[in-house]
Amino acid sequence: MAKIVGISGSLTQPSRTRALVEEIAASASQQLHAPAEIIDIAQIAGVLGSTISYNHFPEPLAEAYAKLQEADLIVIASPVYKASYTGLLKHFFDLLDPKALAGKVAILAATGGSDQHALVVDYQLRTLASFFNIYTTPTAIYAKDTEFTNYQLTSDAIRKRVETAVEQAVFLLKQDVPQTLVA
Repeated sequence: MAKIVGISGSLTQPSRTRALVEEIAASASQQLHAPAEIIDIAQIAGVLGSTISYNHFPEPLAEAYAKLQEADLIVIASPVYKASYTGLLKHFFDLLDPKALAGKVAILAATGGSDQHALVVDYQLRTLASFFNIYTTPTAIYAKDTEFTNYQLTSDAIRKRVETAVEQAVFLLKQDVPQTLVA
């Protein structure tokens, strides 16, 4: 059975980014008949921000990394801050062994205030995933703040992109791809 883990890089609660991650993870869970878990950077921000060691993690962080490494499908999402993903999301990945996620499949997503930020998914999150040798779906998801009401996704167009990305992820998961890649 596939395991799905979503990562919300938002620093606030509630969060449109978390709502988008939940939407994507729920759709994937339904398609794959598999459970989904969410790692919320806002919930681990205190221990994450003070962690600088690569070999000793506080329990909440160790649990998050264990979930991530056990996942088959990862949803990586961040709000756009100053034309990039959040610093704590970057720090979360900075502490991770570069080989830990090789061969996994990911759906990339972001939220932001305007269309000007949409390329952050392809130019920054896709680059991050590539560094970790993660297979990414061709369809990424970018949702503007106006596509949410009370932190709930209300856009049918974004829901359609979610469906497309999940279909692509399911296809990638069914391929006989190597689980470890040589850099």
